[in-house]
Amino acid sequence: MFLGLGIALVVVLFDQLSKYFMLNQVLGEHIVIEVTPFFNWVRAWNTGVSFSMFNNYGHLGTIMLSVVAGVIIVALIIWLKSEHNRLAQIALGMIIGGAIGNVIDRIRLGAVFDFLDFHIAENHWPAFNLADSFICVGAIILIVQSIFTKKEENQK
Repeated sequence: MFLGLGIALVVVLFDQLSKYFMLNQVLGEHIVIEVTPFFNWVRAWNTGVSFSMFNNYGHLGTIMLSVVAGVIIVALIIWLKSEHNRLAQIALGMIIGGAIGNVIDRIRLGAVFDFLDFHIAENHWPAFNLADSFICVGAIILIVQSIFTKKEENQK
């Protein structure tokens, strides 16, 4: 359990420091800074969930999404407490830390700050941040790990 909680703490720190740095040191007054032909740093505020879904509910939406995220975080911590696989503990820590990082934004700023913008020509992937990245990577690790664990159990 402590491995996962340690990972979660590191993720929260990286996430919050990256957001602070991007807002205050890199972007300044800029809305967009073109870094490469396929990547920009942007100032984007997400009041919804992943990829700005449910973005139109204002302050009530922020409260509801924070409560839902809090319930999910508690459920993941309960899972983490009973998880013995180290890789799964790391993945759960990544998801928990990312979720906490985004909840901190919602509470502190009223929205989640996203700043990574990948695109091909004018076709942009929705902007995201490090917390979102950790959540996705953690989920992928859990999925892949569960597939291989099932295969190993079936072979025994």
